[in-house]
Amino acid sequence: MWTKENRARYDRSKLRYEGDLTDEGWVLVALLIPPAKHGGAHRAVDEREIVNGLMCILSAGCQWRAIPKDLPPRSTLYGYLDRWDWDGALERLHHALYVLCRQQARRWPSSTAKASEAPKKGVRD
Repeated sequence: MWTKENRARYDRSKLRYEGDLTDEGWVLVALLIPPAKHGGAHRAVDEREIVNGLMCILSAGCQWRAIPKDLPPRSTLYGYLDRWDWDGALERLHHALYVLCRQQARRWPSSTAKASEAPKKGVRD
C-alpha cells in the first residue's frame, strides 16, 4: 500500500531518467563496482553515470545509438558492460541485489524450492 513514507522513498520525479539510480540505490551498487585497473590512467568517467547509462539501455530498452547525450558515449558504456560481464562483476552485482531484495521481503536469501516439491498440475490443495 502506498503511504506517505513509501511515496517519498520511491519518488523518481527528481531523476533525469526513469532508469537513473537514486542515492540510496547508488550506495548499494557502488560497493560492488570493481576498482579501476592498476597501471593505467585514472578513471576519467563517473561510475554512477556508467551504471545510469546501462540502466537506461536495460530498463527502457533504449538502443545503443539512442543513448542520451548527457550520458557517457556508447563505446564507453559498452566497454564497461563487456568488462564487467567478463570479470563477473555483473553476476556478483545481480546476486547481491537479489539476496537483498529477498531479505527485505523477509524471505530466505536463496530460493529453497526444488522441482520435486513443486505442486503437480491439476492437483488442488
